[in-house]
Order: sequence, then C-alpha cells, then structure tokens
Amino acid sequence: MWRRGLQWMALILGATIGAGYVSGRELWQFFGHESGLAIVIFAFLFSFCCYVIMAISYQMKSVNYLPVLEIIAGKKLTKVFDGLILLYLFTTTMIMIAGSGAAGQVFHLPYSVGIAITGILLVLLFLKGIKGLLTVNEFILPVLITGLLYVLALYVSNENLQLFAYWHEQRNWFAAFPFTALNILPLVAILGAIGSKVKGRGEMLVCCIGTGLCLGTVSYIYNSSLIQIADEIMLYEIPLFAILKEFPLAMILFMSTLLWLAIFTTAAAGMLGIATRVQSFLKEEKPMYLIVFISVLLMLPLTGFGFANLINFLYPLYGVLNLYILARLLTYPLWSRIK
Repeated sequence: MWRRGLQWMALILGATIGAGYVSGRELWQFFGHESGLAIVIFAFLFSFCCYVIMAISYQMKSVNYLPVLEIIAGKKLTKVFDGLILLYLFTTTMIMIAGSGAAGQVFHLPYSVGIAITGILLVLLFLKGIKGLLTVNEFILPVLITGLLYVLALYVSNENLQLFAYWHEQRNWFAAFPFTALNILPLVAILGAIGSKVKGRGEMLVCCIGTGLCLGTVSYIYNSSLIQIADEIMLYEIPLFAILKEFPLAMILFMSTLLWLAIFTTAAAGMLGIATRVQSFLKEEKPMYLIVFISVLLMLPLTGFGFANLINFLYPLYGVLNLYILARLLTYPLWSRIK
C-alpha cells in the first residue's frame, strides 16, 4: 500500500512541480505578499480534489481521462472540457519543453539544443509505456523535492527569515482557488489514465494526503523566500536564480539540473495524458512512443514564444477556466448523493 501510494504521489508531484513551479514564476504569479493562508487552503483543496478524482478513476477502472471527465463535468460539457484538457496538456507540455531550452542556457547550451535533448528523452521514456514513467519518477522526485527544500532552507537560514512574521496579513487568501484550479486539469488527465492500476483506497489516502502536505510545505517556504527579493524578480525570467545569486557556482548548476528534471517530469506527465487520450481515438492502438514523437514534432515550432511569456498569459487563463471543475470536485459528495 505505502509503496504504491508513494508511486502515485510521485506521479502527481511530477505533473505539478514543473518548470513554472520550481523556477518560482508560477508561485509568484498567484501568491506573493499576504498569501500564507492561501497556500494552506491550497494544500487542503489539492488533497481533497486528488482523492475525489482518484476515487472516481478507481471506481471506473479508467485507462484515460474521458470517463472520469464525464462524471465530473457532466455529459453536456464533456466535449468542451475534453478539448480544453487536450489543449492544456499540449500547451503546458510545450511550455516545459521551452523551459528546457532556457535551463540549458545555464550550461551554455543553445536554446534549440536544450529543447532537442528533452524531446528525444521524452520519446525514449515511453518506449516501455507508463512503466517507464513511473520508474523514472520514483527516482527523480525524491531528489528534486529534497534538493529544492535544501536550497530554500539554506536561504532562509542565511537571510534569517521569519517564516510566520506576517501571518496576520492574509488579504490574498482567495488566490488559493485559481491556483488549485490551475492544477486540476492535469490531475484529471493523469489520474484518469491510472484508474485500472490502482489497487485500493489505502494507497489513495497515502498519495493524496502526502501530496498536499508536500506541496503546501514547499510552496510556503518558497513563497516566503520570494517575498524577500520581490524588487528583483522582474529582472529575472527565472526567479529562482534571484535567490541563488549569492550562492556558489556549483549550487547554481545543481539547481539548474533540478530545474531541468522538474521540466522533464512534468512534460512526461503531460505526454502520458495526451498519449492515453489519443490512443482512445485510434481504431488500431499505436505505441505510446510514436504518439509522443509526433506530439513533440508539433510542439517544436511553438516553443519560440518564450518561457515567461507563455506562463504569464496561459496560466491565469487556465486557472479561471478551471474554476468550474474545481467547484464540481469540491461539491462532489453533495451532488453525487443527490444523483
């Protein structure tokens, strides 16, 4: 139970903690000053939504997200949100690939080379289907979370930050809802693809509670650190590097590697959602790596818009659009009993 619960937890974290999150750009877009309570609310909401989606997926024994989406959104709106999810998965995976180009520049690699490396590795990852993704996440996510927490704890210690000094100022608490909503569609897509592989409710509880605690803790510490450098963030496409500016070169290279790993795991999770949904369209089942290869080719021409520009425009838009799905999930116990 614990092993499988942690495995699903790694899959969800891999889908959530991507380039936008690790870079700090996504957190700063929604939170910032007076947002401590918002982050706590987000952690509870995220855990609850994870459990509802996973429970429906488990009950339906689903292999892609469409049956789960029909229950959550209702049959009348399923086609609308089906298209929205595919668009979301496509654009956010494209953002991750664009972010890999930005991360590669830290190692003095051309933007196009960083993108190409990520694209090739994505195709190779899916040679064994979903098993390859689960295996890679199981090794990468502990390193990613531990490394990010270590750097943030070091920064908090060096700057003598008081994490709860401004707890009485919480005017931005409502940001928890669009930020949770932003992350709902990938949850539907990813968890909808594994319903047939979940064995019981125990592993679901381990997964969902653990994910909420992990994301809440990291988000709170990270946001508190970003507040200290609020005046400098505009000068950096990746706010994380503003925190790292006084750190030695070895630490900057280490965090740049973690940033790329976060990009890769999120892109891989997005590709899982795309591949499983596209397979359901096809009369003859095609191997996942072939669908991933074609998807990467379609995304490459669109990566030139820039990492920060894509996040600034698309993420708030999706956050607002997804509020309906969030509302349905939060009220699921009520309307499911009425039905």
